[in-house]
Amino acid sequence: MSLKEQLMADYKTAMKEHDVTTKETVNLVRAAIKQHEVDQKVALEDDADIVPIIKKQLKMRRDALADFEKAGRTDLLDGYKKEIEVLERYLPEEMSEEEVLAAVEKIAEEERIERSMKSMGVMMKTAMVKLHGKADGSLVSKVVKEYLSK
Repeated sequence: MSLKEQLMADYKTAMKEHDVTTKETVNLVRAAIKQHEVDQKVALEDDADIVPIIKKQLKMRRDALADFEKAGRTDLLDGYKKEIEVLERYLPEEMSEEEVLAAVEKIAEEERIERSMKSMGVMMKTAMVKLHGKADGSLVSKVVKEYLSK
């Protein structure tokens, strides 16, 4: 079952079970996918094309979560946390920090990248190409900085 089909099936299930959070979250994702298709004049059928849209929705909610915490809006925190949980169901498992470190070490060895902060740009560019879609960019950046500064 493709991601689009899964979203539709989950939307129908959420409607039947009166799960408002899941229904609204899935509906917003489906709307974002449809908007992307209209804007780009393409039909997204491949899951690899849909995952970045879901990641964008997830990032928006995580950013809003941080803003709500700063503003003391605890009434909105629970809803957004539930939405984040719903969105995470549709994303592939990302690499752990240890796996990213192992990948960074391997990349540095293969590409013969000097272990200094001067190599940060080259290392990040190479790492992001090889780890695209497998690891969060901020985690890769953190690991690369730690690796190069040792």
